Amino acid sequence: MALDATFWATVALFLFLGLMVYLKVPGMLTGSLDGRADRIRDELEEARRLREEAQQLLAEYQRKRAEAEKEAGDIVSAAGREAEALREDAKSKAEEYVTRRTAMAEQKIAQAEREAVNAVRSSAVDIAVEAARRILAQQSDTAPSAFQASLNEVRTKLN
Repeated sequence: MALDATFWATVALFLFLGLMVYLKVPGMLTGSLDGRADRIRDELEEARRLREEAQQLLAEYQRKRAEAEKEAGDIVSAAGREAEALREDAKSKAEEYVTRRTAMAEQKIAQAEREAVNAVRSSAVDIAVEAARRILAQQSDTAPSAFQASLNEVRTKLN
């Protein structure tokens, strides 16, 4: 009986294997495995292509970043030059302003000097006329009206 069960198990195994070969199960398994291998190969190829695109994009962005850094450096440099030019311009304008103000102050000082000299002259004339009037009044008691007219004439000519 043990032989019968082993016999029938062996027969069933061969029938099963025969049925598998008849139904082309090994071909379907290899086809399925080949299809899966093809899909994996395609996915690997797609991943390689995506990696190359990513590297190209990275290189392009690095190039753009380098260009942007260079442009930013140029802008900073230009701003520095412009600031220096503005500083020089402000310095020269300040110097011109100081020069103009100095000249105006010197003119005002000169005018004040002239006015002071004129005021001193006018006071000296008035003092001299008054002194001459007193001296002449003391020396000449006879013609006060002629003396007064001469005195007024001198005063108008000296002022």
